[in-house]
This record gives sequence, structure tokens and C-alpha cells, in this order.
Amino acid sequence: MKKKVVVAFSGGLDTSYTVMYLAREMDCEVHAVCADTGGFSPLQLKKNEENAYKLGATKYVTLDVTEEYYSKSLKYMIFGNVLRGGTYPISVSSERIFQGIAIARYAKSIGADAIAHGSTGAGNDQVRFDMTFLVMCPEMEIITLTRDRNLSRKEEIDYLNANGFKADFTKLKYSYNVGIWGTSICGGEILDSSKGLPEEAYLKPIEKTGSEILKIGFRQGQICSVNGIQYDSPIAAIKAVEDIGSAYGIGRDMHVGDTIIGIKGRVGFEAAAAMLIIGAHRFLEKFTLSKWQQYWKDQVANWYGMFLHESQYLEPVMRDIEVMLESSQRNVNGTVSLELRPNSFSTVGVETPDDLVKNKLGEYGEGAKGWTSEDAKGFIKVSSTALRAYYLNHPQELGND
Repeated sequence: MKKKVVVAFSGGLDTSYTVMYLAREMDCEVHAVCADTGGFSPLQLKKNEENAYKLGATKYVTLDVTEEYYSKSLKYMIFGNVLRGGTYPISVSSERIFQGIAIARYAKSIGADAIAHGSTGAGNDQVRFDMTFLVMCPEMEIITLTRDRNLSRKEEIDYLNANGFKADFTKLKYSYNVGIWGTSICGGEILDSSKGLPEEAYLKPIEKTGSEILKIGFRQGQICSVNGIQYDSPIAAIKAVEDIGSAYGIGRDMHVGDTIIGIKGRVGFEAAAAMLIIGAHRFLEKFTLSKWQQYWKDQVANWYGMFLHESQYLEPVMRDIEVMLESSQRNVNGTVSLELRPNSFSTVGVETPDDLVKNKLGEYGEGAKGWTSEDAKGFIKVSSTALRAYYLNHPQELGND
């Protein structure tokens, strides 16, 4: 019997080569599976299906895992205001985990003998796919032709052309990974640490000038409205914010950080929805969470983002962190106003029934109602006790002659 192989198929050069080579040279029964986490258009998915069969696939399947990706990870990244290095919203890289999970489930459902992907040996995605498959399908072989043979783009293109597949895989200056939480950009000027990306490198051009107010509504930390329009699906609300923000070029930046494989990596990205939603959510939390809720949530959220990036989504502690993050959102309700302008935005204000700035005890800098002046003086004196005790013993450290 032929070896049954599931290929994680994006429609790109590496996975196209993998499908054809497995079917043609290794005589495998190839199942090309595209796991969509919100980055493919209907036209792209249709083209993927057509090309998969042209390449020799026995079967092509699209798995829509966008909602699963949101409900099992993306919403927690919003709850935690997760930005790797304070910059990058862990966009496409986090989606890889859920693409891997979906493909592993499919491979198990059809009794596959092996799973293949097109990652090279120089990036993080090989780790994300391999680790997911090793955990979920330990009995299956993992095939990685591009990595194992160290294939060049030219070698893959020449092979496809020689065997009648004439799709245009001309080497572009940049490579892109598009997802619902952002688009990553690699290549070109990114490879030169002294340079930034030019305008033409971005997929979404700046179309608006001037400024406008964007209002984003949250219910228990989840986005629920955009400019007064209520959305049943957070995914639809995210797409609405993306359409508005990307027209101003908001969310463009560069991230430099440590990769899973140990070297430093640099990536450009455009992620209007991610940056606007996280910016609005963080601002709303300042009004609705206690000091220590904010502090401890930030600590665990940083770990959540790091583990997600490092391909540790399946680590059991991630479920524990998610419980804490969700609990913290019970009073994060209201609408945030942001002012948008080309390449930037600023927070304006919030409307929330859970506003801790508004209270019966006092208004900062204006007047106290919950304590007297004598209470304040006593509080300050007691608070200074430890410092006074220390410097009574070490007066020379105050710098006094």
C-alpha cells in the first residue's frame, strides 16, 4: 500500500514542491491540508485547491480554525495585552501552533503514516510544527524535504517547472505571512540591521490623512463593538478594526528578538487591529482593575506570550494562566475612544460602569472625602518609618555634611 502522507499545505513554493515530490518521486498518497487561521481569502483557498490537485495530491482539504484560534489563544493574548519585547503582537507565529494542531488532528482522523511540512532549518516554524506533531502524533513520521535537503528556491522552482507546474514562484524581495492578528514581513532591508522598510514593502498602503475617532467596546475583556456597531463574533470585530486602522498605516513596526533556535531574529510587521485593540484594552484596564490585578496579570501574561512564541502552547501551565487571565477580565467592560492619524494613534477616554477613577472617596489632586488631613499625615508618617529608621542609623548615606 502507498504511504499516506498529510502535507501542511500553504500553497507556497516549499509546500508545493513537497506535494509534487512526495506524489511523483516517492509514490505517496498525498493529502494536502490547508489550515486557515484567518489569513487566506476565498480566492486564495480556491487556488490552493486547484494547485494541490495539479501537483499530484490525492485529496485537498481546507480546515477553518480561525474561531478555535481566537477562543483558545488569541482572546488570552488580548486579556494579557501580550506584546513580545513590548513590540510584537505574536501574530502569525502564534497561529502556526493552531495550524499544526488542526493538521495533526486531521492526520490522526485518516490514519496517516506521516506528516510533512515545508519549513527550513533556519527558522522558528520548524520547531512549532515538529513539536506539535511529536506530541499529538508520536507514531507518525515527520517529513521535511526543504529542511533535510537544504533546498534552494531555484532548485524547487526548476523541479516544478520541469514537471509541468508553471506557477509563478519568482523570487521576491520580501516574504509575507498573513494572519488575522497581523502580517509578518521578512527579507529585503530587514536583513540589514541599519535599514528600515520602505513604503512599498507593506501590503496595505496608507490611504487616509487627517484624523478620526475610533471607538472600541469590550465586554469582560472581549471586543464586542466597533464605532457603536455590535458584533456577535469577535473575529468580525477584529476585521472591522483592521480595515479602519490599516488605512492609516497603524501597527507598522520592527521586532528584534531571540528566536527559539538561539540566534537573534528581525522581522517587520503590520498589525493594525492587534495594536489598536491591545492599546484600547490596556487603557480600559487602567480604569477598571486594581493595582495588584494589573501587576500580577502583567507577570503571567508575559510568560504566556513567551511560552506561546517558544512553541510551548501545550504545556499544562498555559491552561492555568488562561484561567487567571480570564478571571481578571470580569470587570473590564466599556468603550474606549482612540484618535487615529497616519502611522499612529493615541488614547482619548473611556466610558465604563466599572470606572475606579470615579469613586466616593476622593478625586486625585482635587479633594479627599474618605479621609481627613490628620489621617493623611498619620499615613505618611507610618509609611516613612522604615526609611527613617534606616537613615537614623546611616545618616552619612543621605549626603549631609
